[in-house]
Amino acid sequence: MNNAPSETYQHLKERHAKYMSAVESLGQAAKSEGPLDEKSAQLIQLAAAAAIRSEGAVHSHTRRALEAGAEVEEIHQAIILLTSTIGFPTVVAALTWADDVIDNRD
Repeated sequence: MNNAPSETYQHLKERHAKYMSAVESLGQAAKSEGPLDEKSAQLIQLAAAAAIRSEGAVHSHTRRALEAGAEVEEIHQAIILLTSTIGFPTVVAALTWADDVIDNRD
């Protein structure tokens, strides 16, 4: 599996190092505020990414969820559970984006 951040993310880190450091610190602080394990946190963030229709974030959090031990079925369920909230077309799009990562694992 390709663990490298996206080109866009790397480009932002090069151009805006202080800003990206603050964003990364915020993410770590949020994760340290409670008992959720990394897999659960990534599945929640994946669902949020799907809800805002962010293809790049769905790719990123799918990759991170897999790295944290999530099974493909858990990733799919995390997205499918959103159907009554975000609608079937958005769920299908998010499943497609998640499968981009799942189908291209090394």
